[in-house]
Amino acid sequence: MSTDQPWWTRSVHADRRPFLLARGHIKAAVRDWFAGQAFIEIEPGCLQVSPGNELHLRAFRTELLAPDLSQRTLYLHTSPEFACKKLLAAGEERIFAFAPVFRNGERGALHAPEFTMLEWYRAGSPLAAVTDDAIALLRTAAKVTGSRLISWRGITCDPHAEPERLSVAEAFSRHAGIDLIATLCPNENDRNALASAAEAAGVRPHEDDTWADMFAKVLTALIEPKLGIGRPTLLMAYPASEAALARPMSTDPRLAERFELYCCGVELANGFGELTDPELQRQRLTDEMDRKQQRYGERYPIDDDFIAALAHMPSASGCALGFERLVMLASGATNIDQVVWTPLPRDP
Repeated sequence: MSTDQPWWTRSVHADRRPFLLARGHIKAAVRDWFAGQAFIEIEPGCLQVSPGNELHLRAFRTELLAPDLSQRTLYLHTSPEFACKKLLAAGEERIFAFAPVFRNGERGALHAPEFTMLEWYRAGSPLAAVTDDAIALLRTAAKVTGSRLISWRGITCDPHAEPERLSVAEAFSRHAGIDLIATLCPNENDRNALASAAEAAGVRPHEDDTWADMFAKVLTALIEPKLGIGRPTLLMAYPASEAALARPMSTDPRLAERFELYCCGVELANGFGELTDPELQRQRLTDEMDRKQQRYGERYPIDDDFIAALAHMPSASGCALGFERLVMLASGATNIDQVVWTPLPRDP
């Protein structure tokens, strides 16, 4: 048996301990905040029929062994969203969870294959309610750690300042000089128009890039680094093609009720005005899996129980927030492993 100790059990653990204690204090304060808003904490199961149906998320799969030794494929969820929405359909009105989630192929300063998603839902509430929640939780974490300003890689943000509210189209126009709305079409977005605009902005498209690929490249390269500077940014009104689980905007069905919260250029939260149309939801998820099959050679099942539940789900809004990222920014940690009690060993 090896006598070598894992890196996190040696003296470096002492360096991490202040961040881990901050994690515990922030978690307690967040729980108190939700209790004050009359939320119920739930514990959604990690093993699911479908891990989620987002194009670029890769899941961990496993086999459920029955007593007769027959096998059934299940997945570790990439988000508790499907389970939470089933509970809304069952009658819960305000729920939140600190859910362990699992995403394969993700590792970096801000990414881990296993992390905690803070996810919450408000039945009967507009999207503005959960954007306000997200800002309140950012301020709660900063208050716990006594952080007047938040810093990340030389960028600062005042979590207590009035947030910037910016549509995706405005962000593309301001930071990339791209008229994104002109590339949006009812059936299929104009790939060539966005390719030309992206190249003019300095983001070179590849020949096989789709409209969605180029949208992501421009967002990552030119938009995100300029969000949450000085004050938090709420990036609003995403293209409907990039928001498969969000309801279309009544003013323009090419756009969807989706927002993301940024602080110091770091995405913290992702929220939706929830889609409750079962037929449209099935079609969107099927289309997403068709694209996944074409790109990665695999697809994940559609959760039929989730689709059926949507017919009984009330109008609602919800949000998912990366809890470790929140702790990192509030505590001054620079790597996600610093705020995880027993991090997964990295490759040698």
